[in-house]
Amino acid sequence: MTIRLRPHHLLCLTTYMGKGYTPAFTANYDRIVARLVAGEPVELVEGPDDICRPLLAEAEPHCHNASVVERDRLAWDSVQPLLDHDRIGPLTLNAAAIAKLRTVFRTGAIRAACTGCEWSELCDAVAESGFAATRFPAGR
Repeated sequence: MTIRLRPHHLLCLTTYMGKGYTPAFTANYDRIVARLVAGEPVELVEGPDDICRPLLAEAEPHCHNASVVERDRLAWDSVQPLLDHDRIGPLTLNAAAIAKLRTVFRTGAIRAACTGCEWSELCDAVAESGFAATRFPAGR
């Protein structure tokens, strides 16, 4: 199978440490991280992705909000040059790619999409800790 990810979730993966909107969201996210670690391919998509899935059952999921679409655009603009990937579509997302994103994430250079995100302070702390408590291991 292929994991469908929206662009701003490329940033979220760098700091994901098992916290989320709901227990179902977190359990789903953990499954996706395990699939990524196992080497499953990634498809970059516009709009809701596999991480969003548990939220789509809500009456008004934020996944469709204009602010989230804008967050995707900003994330794509910042990570695309780093990943050497010029379009929405298939992508190799391995530990080396995550490590590269983390290095630049820590400097703040690719964080335009994080402005206004409710998780931003947590991500700041995770980056400052050297990403020690994250679920996507570096170096694999």
